[in-house]
Amino acid sequence: MNIFDIIGPVMVGPSSSHTAGAAKIGYVSRKLLSEDIAKAEILLHGSFLATGKGHGTQYALVAGLLGLKEDDSRIPESFELAKKAGVEIRFGKVNLKNVHPNSVQLNLTGKNGRHLEIIAESVGGSVINIASIDGLSANFSGDNPTLIVHNKDQPGHVAEVTSMLAHKSVNIASMQLYRAHRGGDAVMVLECDQEIPQESIKWLTKLEGVVKVTYYSCVGVAGEQV
Repeated sequence: MNIFDIIGPVMVGPSSSHTAGAAKIGYVSRKLLSEDIAKAEILLHGSFLATGKGHGTQYALVAGLLGLKEDDSRIPESFELAKKAGVEIRFGKVNLKNVHPNSVQLNLTGKNGRHLEIIAESVGGSVINIASIDGLSANFSGDNPTLIVHNKDQPGHVAEVTSMLAHKSVNIASMQLYRAHRGGDAVMVLECDQEIPQESIKWLTKLEGVVKVTYYSCVGVAGEQV
């Protein structure tokens, strides 16, 4: 445990889970989309729905989607900033199963037409978990460069991905494998110690059996729309 575990994160309050965590969810989700957001449907679950209004959860989620981090003083102005940037925001509610009470489903559309569905949890102290991407399990925090590969459940895909990372001298910090059923849709989630070169990510997208590649980078900024 370090001092930040005791005193909490540097943030715009009032709540590390409902405000700072919500802003981080939006920020990480924006980077996963990898383009400016045109439209966002934000569906609140559990405590996010019940008490989020008083904690500024809605403002924080929108701020993160605009590229603002959890310590940005403009978080309370995020609705106005979204309108200025031409981002369409719609709120609703959802009853998700087997998730943390502080959870949200984000249905995002980018300005270049990319779509992404994310279910994310704020588990306390501004720590988050991306629980699902496009309906498949993910489970990562956004604290490390993370590669998410959606592929058909066929032999060889794991070896291809890990061999590429080894060739690029990228060390794997953790690796998770999920599949809907044998021979169906599968997903690899690899949290890494180093950033992955963009050309390597593009190479993965061209492999037979790979459906979609999503990458979360820890460098740079999300690219504010404000």
